[in-house]
Amino acid sequence: MDFTHSDDRRMLADTIARFVRENYAFETRAEIIQGDDRFAREKWADFAELGLIGALFEEADGGFGGGGFDLAVLFEELGKGLVVEPFLATLLAGRAIALAGSDDQKAMLAAVISGETLLAFAHSEPQSRYDLADVALKAERDGDGFILSGDKSVVINGGTADLFVVSARTSGAAGDAAGLSLFLVDAKADGLTRRAFPCIDGGGAAELKFDAVKLPASALLGARDRAYCVIEAVAGLGILALASEALGAMETAKTLTLDYLGARKQFGRPIGAFQALQHRMADMLIEIEQLRSAVINAAGALTSDRLSREKSLSAVKYLCGKIGRLVAEECIQLHGGIGMTWEYALPHYCKRIVMIDHMLGDEDHHLARYIALSKEAAP
Repeated sequence: MDFTHSDDRRMLADTIARFVRENYAFETRAEIIQGDDRFAREKWADFAELGLIGALFEEADGGFGGGGFDLAVLFEELGKGLVVEPFLATLLAGRAIALAGSDDQKAMLAAVISGETLLAFAHSEPQSRYDLADVALKAERDGDGFILSGDKSVVINGGTADLFVVSARTSGAAGDAAGLSLFLVDAKADGLTRRAFPCIDGGGAAELKFDAVKLPASALLGARDRAYCVIEAVAGLGILALASEALGAMETAKTLTLDYLGARKQFGRPIGAFQALQHRMADMLIEIEQLRSAVINAAGALTSDRLSREKSLSAVKYLCGKIGRLVAEECIQLHGGIGMTWEYALPHYCKRIVMIDHMLGDEDHHLARYIALSKEAAP
């Protein structure tokens, strides 16, 4: 199989890299994350103008890509720049609308791609940890419509979203894959309250409380009781995006560390000349390349059968956590004290790498999931 990027993907990577290099310096990012939104709306408008939001979506939905390798290229470059704008939240919620929405609901994506409407995917709950089926928020019938009651936790970019895609239980018990539905909920809906908070890696999230939020029948996204397959599919896209972002962040952390080893001198020589440190850097490079291979494999498997796809995604997320922790620890240690300095870029990359492990399932969760999927696939 030929894994060489197409001209369009190379152009996409070059566009992001050039924009980040010219407009998204580390000092600029440091100012952005101090704001109330935890991202810059003017930068989001710039990304929209460049077509980068559109790269999250397939052409049939008004986008410019949306395939596995498109997402991998996009998020790797975003990871290199440590970009905090809501690409992940837009991917999760937007692709849920694209997969399950009616024509009228899909028409909303035009405003998303133009940067006018901000989305967030409200799925995680306080008790659910990483179980996609553990949804307790209830959606009860109210005539032709529904009433939502319950809580959602750690909704990425939930403090700034204009529209939420919310998972709710319309039948069954928490933990059942059957009985889940998706709804579109306006951020200004009566009975919906949100508490925004900053995340340790610079972004923002929110806790949502639904207190008898009334929704019309048109708010239902897709078929009632059958949303689990959509949730699993968009979570898979998110896993690929996060692993690709982590890969980009690791590449930059590695480069910063190599530069430091070449500049820092001890006993009249750059410390990078010492063999013990060279071995540690070589081990790190091998691990990063292993993750790159897993990202390529996962990107290619997105269109495969469910078991092959989910095994590849759990494999890459497991390696993302395992290798990410190694890279973060090694880069910090090889830098010494400066590796913990707030004004220096490296610790911010390392925090993002470590936090990615805890999003959409950590290393332990996906190792166990991979084993379970392998047994399921065995004859």
